[in-house]
Amino acid sequence: MLKIQRMSPRVGAIATGIDERTFEKLYQAWLDCSVLVVRGQDLQMDEFLSYSRLFGLVEPHPSKSTRHPDCPEITLLGVNKFDADGKLNMNIYRRGGHTWHTDGAYDQVPFKATQLYAVSIPSRGGDTLFASMYATYDALPEPLKKSIEDRIGAFVYGGRDRDNALLNPEDRDKAPALHPLVRTHSETGRKALYFDPGKILRIEGLEPDESDALIDQLEHHMIEKSSEYHHQWQKGDIVIWDNRAAYHKAAADYPPDEDRIHWRVSIKETAAAS
Repeated sequence: MLKIQRMSPRVGAIATGIDERTFEKLYQAWLDCSVLVVRGQDLQMDEFLSYSRLFGLVEPHPSKSTRHPDCPEITLLGVNKFDADGKLNMNIYRRGGHTWHTDGAYDQVPFKATQLYAVSIPSRGGDTLFASMYATYDALPEPLKKSIEDRIGAFVYGGRDRDNALLNPEDRDKAPALHPLVRTHSETGRKALYFDPGKILRIEGLEPDESDALIDQLEHHMIEKSSEYHHQWQKGDIVIWDNRAAYHKAAADYPPDEDRIHWRVSIKETAAAS
């Protein structure tokens, strides 16, 4: 029998008692909680992909260098974090840990969801932190909320710093994707602050200094502390989060000489128009 255990009032839940008849209820629990954990799995890649496709369209991540060599839909997180000279590659070790963010804002069709499967977990550290975009929007000061109501953000991989070392050179000059800063969730109908300080390039219609000031102000208000859930990984965990409703951040605090390896998939609602 399906059981959903809420991990915080605003975001995060653990599901148990899953079988092939429970997916509709499981999906609704994911929409309600924005982050859903399924524990104790032992999956092959084809099984993980089949399960992921129940949530939407699985597409390869733009970072081609970290795709699985035999299965490009899967990104390998935490692999090859030491260079040939033995130096720790911080882009790999700290991937996802620089700032709170949402995945795929740089795409014209942004990611609906991201799903990870825990292959190897370190002895300590390495949590993933989540926070509710709904809670952030609800808590914004009214003048700030009004100032962004009809604003559009321009997003690129790497944002204002152009931190795009994980992309191949030919993929680094992609035109910005434009998305509303106040985004209405396509399935729940709820409003959320759609914002990513590491991917936003500018806010359309503002002078550069005004755009930067508003971006900095939004980053300051980005996380509503009461809405956080910190996930402590166990081997075999599957965690899927809704990029339309939840921010996330890797703790990037585990022992560098230990493995923290996940299979990752990026899920969209629809394909980009050709």
